[in-house]
Amino acid sequence: MVPGLVFFIGIFTLLIHMTESLAYSMRLAGVRTKKIATALSFVTTTLLISRFSNLFQAPLLGAMVDTAILHPSANAVMQLEYSFRVILLFAFLGSLIGALLTPTMVKVFVCGIQQFSTYGSVPKLFLNALRPSSILHFFKTFKRPSLSMRHRIRLNTLPKGFLILNLVMTSIYAIGVLCSLLAGAMMPEFRSTALQLSGIVNGMATILMTLFVDPSGARITDQAINQERPEEDVRSTVFFLQLGKIIGTLILAQLLLHPMAKYIVWVTKCISKGVSW
Repeated sequence: MVPGLVFFIGIFTLLIHMTESLAYSMRLAGVRTKKIATALSFVTTTLLISRFSNLFQAPLLGAMVDTAILHPSANAVMQLEYSFRVILLFAFLGSLIGALLTPTMVKVFVCGIQQFSTYGSVPKLFLNALRPSSILHFFKTFKRPSLSMRHRIRLNTLPKGFLILNLVMTSIYAIGVLCSLLAGAMMPEFRSTALQLSGIVNGMATILMTLFVDPSGARITDQAINQERPEEDVRSTVFFLQLGKIIGTLILAQLLLHPMAKYIVWVTKCISKGVSW
């Protein structure tokens, strides 16, 4: 694949995973401001960057697959898989950068939530954030992650199951579309079928995330707001959720990419046989 195209797609992938990682920190901002509903609405606003990046990433990924199919060679699929693995490294970098920016962005989100009460409008808040004085204030509030923070991170007070599930689910989300695209390149004659099967990879992840991960995180956040838990538990939750995303995109996603693509190929074959029958 063209290195420049892979890099271009990688940048959009980095932005997607960086904003998704930063969205976790909105929980802590909601606890500090006691305005969890506003904080959750800001999550959707923040993820607009992710959705916007996906508008460019998705067709470019499709173009990579089309190129591999239209210009077949002995190792075309292997080169495509290698390119996808490089893109997953950008996903890891995005998750890591999001985690490193969390201390700063928590302060920014807290300020934004508080100012929203004054402006009452996200566009007005956004325009105010673009003022030179606001941009200068952002750089002044930049806060590097400190090793001393590790003493405030606690695992023993958190449910372990949902953290493990988060690690697995985030890695599956990272490869869901890539697996179906790779399977489409492996079976170009049934490419459309393979592309529609990304849901069999992401579907179970969505169900488990909805049933177990999100409610557990929300429960901890609500308990902290009601002073049934210390704020450190929310900070620890954000830390371990982001750590799970980092490990998931760096290691587990790389390990699952090829097996999940072969799984989609197998399902595609079963469907094609059933339709023929």
